[in-house]
Amino acid sequence: MKLDNKGVAALKLPSDKTDVIFFDSALPGFGYRLRSNGAQIRKSWIVQYRHCGTTRRMLLGNAEVLTADQARLAAKNALAKVALGGDPQAAKATRRSADKFTLAAVVGEFLAAKDGTVRARTLVETRRYLTGPHFRPLHNMPIDRIARRDIAARLLVIARERGGVTAARARSCLSDLYSWAMGQGLVETNPVVGTNRPKAPPPRDRVLADAELAAIWREAGDDDFARIIRLLILLGQRRTEVGGMQEQELDLERGTWTLPAKRTKNGHAHTLPLPPLALDIIRSAPRIIGRDYLFGARADGFTSWDRPKQLLDARLGDQVKPWVLHDLRRSTVTKMADIGIAPHIIEQILNHRSGHRSGVGGIYNRSSYEREVHNALAMWNDHVRSLIEGGERKIVPMHRGA
Repeated sequence: MKLDNKGVAALKLPSDKTDVIFFDSALPGFGYRLRSNGAQIRKSWIVQYRHCGTTRRMLLGNAEVLTADQARLAAKNALAKVALGGDPQAAKATRRSADKFTLAAVVGEFLAAKDGTVRARTLVETRRYLTGPHFRPLHNMPIDRIARRDIAARLLVIARERGGVTAARARSCLSDLYSWAMGQGLVETNPVVGTNRPKAPPPRDRVLADAELAAIWREAGDDDFARIIRLLILLGQRRTEVGGMQEQELDLERGTWTLPAKRTKNGHAHTLPLPPLALDIIRSAPRIIGRDYLFGARADGFTSWDRPKQLLDARLGDQVKPWVLHDLRRSTVTKMADIGIAPHIIEQILNHRSGHRSGVGGIYNRSSYEREVHNALAMWNDHVRSLIEGGERKIVPMHRGA
């Protein structure tokens, strides 16, 4: 019989069978299936065909939902693919398998693969960008179904709500994820490629005045955030480096702090002598038994930056013009130069591998300038002390003996 809505309505399941298929007389392979399921009879449309010498059967849909004409069209499309050498049932199974690899699931695998191969801070930042709210609307989508327009739309929202820098970093993290997924055979292309790069604002050039530095020092408070702020002023290091300071990195007897290579941006271990003010601040930090981190309450050190900064700004009022935490590093570097510290010593303090440490000069000159760095930080320590005490730093020249 030719399967149509009127004809299949009269079909019944034989009393001696629990599963039967009625095939269409006009379209070979197109069928109507009745199957007993307890007291109910399930009705569905199927298509049956041969591929590579085996018989395959594919469900087209529920007969309560698809009409005979809709099911017939679907069967024709499936049989056309078979005629061209395809296997629609295998393609359907492959699609079901691919749908399990949602963006959220692949992010988890990607982060697990990266653990131990990148710096701890890099992993933390990558996790924040990929698992946080930035791409959350895409998390439940199969990774190979996410199109360029989906990503471009999210980047516009991120740039509008969080700024161009955040959008650019989020884009970079997602692109890294897709490059890894391509290598794993999960996707064929990287849809991030071709999206517009978020426009970052021009580089900041804000240098805090002496009075502003002194005000920030005085109003910082006496908690972990305050200790970090003051160490940023004294040492000129990055906030994540100071916020993640650990007991095992400190040698308080020698007065040094050694940043391991895995915690530095350039992958080079970095040892700094600690001036007196810095030592006093570090010694004042409360210790928690069993915890190696000096600051913060989380497993990776101090990470709660926004709220304490807002509270500090409220206390400062109009004493300090708008500023960000990274301005402290720039201000420290600039003012070190202002008081006469040589540029190559400042670069050594910052753990930079540019300037005198780049090219041929960097290959042959391996000095750590330990004495010069110690003297420079001591000089800067005196300058900062004079600022916060409201006095004037006095430099007493040392005369060479006869």
